[in-house]
Amino acid sequence: MPDEIIMDKLRLIIESIELAMTRFSKISHPDDLVSSESGVIILDSIAMRLQVVGELLKTIDKKDRSVFKGYPEIQWSNIMRLRDIVSHHYETIDHEIIFDICKNHLPKLKLTIQTIIECYHRRNS
Repeated sequence: MPDEIIMDKLRLIIESIELAMTRFSKISHPDDLVSSESGVIILDSIAMRLQVVGELLKTIDKKDRSVFKGYPEIQWSNIMRLRDIVSHHYETIDHEIIFDICKNHLPKLKLTIQTIIECYHRRNS
């Protein structure tokens, strides 16, 4: 996959992460995601963004397996599997897991993706 296409996909990942984090900013407890209609709407919208992230990561990984090799601190395969769960088994999504992902993993993923983008910029400059 040409670097330009990978860069576009990485930027789309950042966009989805930021949207998920913005929506999550209104949530203070896992049950906030299921205790009201507005909470469920937020859960649904975050899950959709996580699905997009997983799909983009899968696309990049299929075309160039080396992109994520230098970043073992991220559980890439778990993110890609979450995409499959959201896509095919949405009814089994655990709101507490989504809460944990948003609170503890998305900020680190965003920083890592930004680092990958910076590396691509340096490599192509």
